[in-house]
Amino acid sequence: MYIQEIKIPKDRVGVLIGTDGKFKKRLEKKTKTKIDVDSETGFVEIKGEDSVTLYVLKDVVQAIGRGFSPEIAEKLLKEDTLLEIVNIQDFSGKSKKKMDRLRGRVIGTKGKGRTMVEQITNTKISVYGKTVAVVGRIEDVIIAKEAVESLLSGSPHGNIYRWLLDKKKKQTKREIEDGAIN
Repeated sequence: MYIQEIKIPKDRVGVLIGTDGKFKKRLEKKTKTKIDVDSETGFVEIKGEDSVTLYVLKDVVQAIGRGFSPEIAEKLLKEDTLLEIVNIQDFSGKSKKKMDRLRGRVIGTKGKGRTMVEQITNTKISVYGKTVAVVGRIEDVIIAKEAVESLLSGSPHGNIYRWLLDKKKKQTKREIEDGAIN
């Protein structure tokens, strides 16, 4: 029996459990695990026989804790899907004012910044608390994370969008060439 432990924000516990406990039960059934949630502290304990499954399920729980919907978090159960988390404090230090400004840079005016990065990279991004989390296919998440880090470092939005489009174009070209070879 293996055990993974994780703490999520208390305001995200209800999302993990789901209406009448349905989401938690669905995860337990899909992964053949047992999930215990302490709604007072946000402490989550996952138990199961397969350590790899527990590791993946820990990412699902962590994604819920970082603001993703159950539907998006559940995609992490697929083998080619990844969760990456960027800590905004790594770029802002302890300054709350700077952290708020950087969070705003990632989101952009009326959510345009986040939406553009999501659309170009085909990922989902959640800005929650002190973190920016990205979920998607492995190669897409790597590119999106790099874009988020560039935004947090102060790069202009336009430059990031151009860089992303160029990167995606090259990636698509590679995928087409690989498909033609195989």
